[in-house]
Amino acid sequence: MIRPSCDRRSRTSRLGLLRLHALALTIVALLLPCVGASPAHAQADPFAWFTHLFQPAPPPSRVIKPRPEFHRAAPRRASERTRPSGRRDERPADSATAKPAAPAVAPTYFVAVLGDSLGQMLEQGLTEAFADRPEVAILRKAKENSGLVRDDFYDWTKAAQDLLASGEKINFAVMMIGSNDRQTLRDGKGGAFEPRSPQWVEAYAHRIETIASMFRDKKIPLVWVGLPVLKSERLSADASAFNDLYREYASKAGATYVDVWEAFANDAGEYSAMGPDLNGQIVKLRAADGIHFTKAGARKLAHFVEPDIRRNLDETAPPNPESPAISAPAEASLPPADASPNGAPGASSSEPAGAPAPPPPPKPIAGPVLPLTGPVRAPGGELASRAASPQAPARQTLRQEQQTDPKRGRADDFSWPRP
Repeated sequence: MIRPSCDRRSRTSRLGLLRLHALALTIVALLLPCVGASPAHAQADPFAWFTHLFQPAPPPSRVIKPRPEFHRAAPRRASERTRPSGRRDERPADSATAKPAAPAVAPTYFVAVLGDSLGQMLEQGLTEAFADRPEVAILRKAKENSGLVRDDFYDWTKAAQDLLASGEKINFAVMMIGSNDRQTLRDGKGGAFEPRSPQWVEAYAHRIETIASMFRDKKIPLVWVGLPVLKSERLSADASAFNDLYREYASKAGATYVDVWEAFANDAGEYSAMGPDLNGQIVKLRAADGIHFTKAGARKLAHFVEPDIRRNLDETAPPNPESPAISAPAEASLPPADASPNGAPGASSSEPAGAPAPPPPPKPIAGPVLPLTGPVRAPGGELASRAASPQAPARQTLRQEQQTDPKRGRADDFSWPRP
């Protein structure tokens, strides 16, 4: 009795499973187009639909279309121009259309810069300063690591003498030296003097005066530039003592001394690597060693020598032949008082009628020279003065009223009332 009921239950459960399986297949068939799964993928994983059902939809893919490339044809040369018939024109380009190169101006004014490595930097600054004047040539005559002390290494007295005797054209000279002169000086006679000793100062001053006098005898202006403030206090003290010798003995021999100490010091008079340049901008002016200059510092150093060179250049420059000369005042070209109407002085009016008339005097380029600072004169020769302007009626009336005595009770009566 129990057996048939068990068979019936098992049969019912099988039918339920078959129905559930059929229902699942139906749902899968309906959801396949929605989730976009391929049949092969559905067969490989029949339960993948459940996973894709709860996943977010993927973002739409952006397809970037490649941009078309445009190739621009290279310009053809003048010799490759095509004629209407298709043949190339092999004729060369017209040379008349090419701009001629500007002719180089030959230098006519020469500035020789002498000294040590500081002098070399001064030469670089002067070259930049006179870049707008092609007629000015800056000659580099400085010697690195040289000085006035070690004449066994480089004898500046002999070098200056040889330079002036070589015949090389020099219109102006600049000397900047001394950064290597804190050494023992030997006089060539076996004597050795310690720096800044009395014997050292005497020998050193003699060499300064000898070099400066050489340029004075050749009538070549010489500017002796002093040393700047240095980073080391000990070296800076020696440089200041050297500047005193340059100022005294170079000026004594006719040279011009230029002091640049304060130009490269701060407000307290001490060393400063930074400072204003020619445009007023705070830049680095000194190198890391505390002695030499940067490019901006060299340009600022040349600024203190540039005015003397430009002044001498303007004084010695020849006049421009293209500019017309200004003639004398018009009064000088007027005929004399005893001249005849035809312009001949002293000639009588009874000349033959057939005689040719003399040519009229040339017309002056400029008019009469009138002083701008002299007093203004009237046509009669008297000094011009401003005429007295008539006074206004109101002012005359006011003055008349002021001359009258004040009346009692009037506004101009300032007397105290009696008690």
